[in-house]
Amino acid sequence: MAIQISLFNHKGGVGKTTTAFNLGWMLAAKGKKVLLADCDPQCNLTGMVLGFKGPEEFATIYESGGVRNIRDGLAPAFESRPAPIDPVTCESIDGQPNMYLIPGHIGLAEYEVTLGIAQELSGSLVTLQNLPGALHYLFRLTALKYKIDYILVDMSPSLGPINQNLLMTSDHFLVPMAPDYFSVMATDSLASVLPKWRAWAKQAQGVAVLQKAAYPFPTVSPKFLGTVVQKYRLREGQTPSAAFQNWIDEIESGVQQKLLPALKAADMLMADAAYQSIDIPPGKPLLQMSDFNSLIALSQKHKVPVFALSDAQLEQTGVVLERTKKSMHQFRDLFSDAADRILTLTSYDQGH
Repeated sequence: MAIQISLFNHKGGVGKTTTAFNLGWMLAAKGKKVLLADCDPQCNLTGMVLGFKGPEEFATIYESGGVRNIRDGLAPAFESRPAPIDPVTCESIDGQPNMYLIPGHIGLAEYEVTLGIAQELSGSLVTLQNLPGALHYLFRLTALKYKIDYILVDMSPSLGPINQNLLMTSDHFLVPMAPDYFSVMATDSLASVLPKWRAWAKQAQGVAVLQKAAYPFPTVSPKFLGTVVQKYRLREGQTPSAAFQNWIDEIESGVQQKLLPALKAADMLMADAAYQSIDIPPGKPLLQMSDFNSLIALSQKHKVPVFALSDAQLEQTGVVLERTKKSMHQFRDLFSDAADRILTLTSYDQGH
């Protein structure tokens, strides 16, 4: 059974998409079959993975027939079609045979209101009973088709019904953050919102009509893997500058004092022994890294992670090339460590 991990923060610009791509690639490099699900109507992950630069390039997927994106995959449920949900025909990833993509679609946003109504009514209307379980069902069906081990869900920066559904039907979740004032505010907000979402999910899991639906609402309990803090500048000593370090400290304080107690009360934390198994307490970032700088543009240009660029793709020579390669190797080590931690945490959870 594939393990579903959502990357969520309702604050934008915190690196959810780049984390999903780079972390997914690293998990795949370690021998796991990985499915990336682009659930942001802006489709940034799809554009990054496939190297699309404009809307017209998405037409090659959308107009090719069959179930080729997230919206078409959900259409049988959301548009009351007589046909059942079928697995998505995923896009393969150049250079990484263990990774696949469910492309995003701007039209996914059209389902937001309908899903919200269905979730508020908790299955009291028969015509809407299939909707709350549809996303999870589609992912599981697609994961089965491709023998997937991990599903990484890239989510939009919102508190809408689709994100509520995605997070509450995941096995685990990561919270990407940037060292700034708004991420500190977002931490407080998440401490309030996530327990409410969990309470809704527990109620939905007890509604018979949702359990007997064509696409049953799953009985999963999402657990917090940790935060990812990135997008800060380094000073000469390879540590965050004082201003950024202050925000990192503020985020850690907010996570420790507000978010973790709220998650614990909502049964959204793993056992203490799980976090001890990776030697990182849940209040500390699971992954912390500086800004990718020029590497991100090259990564997007060549459709490979920041740590897998070749010398030719780096387009540099001499001292500049060596400095960039050193930075790239540091990112490789960071993502490798983060992938190992996730493998350890999720395997711990599976075994207990």
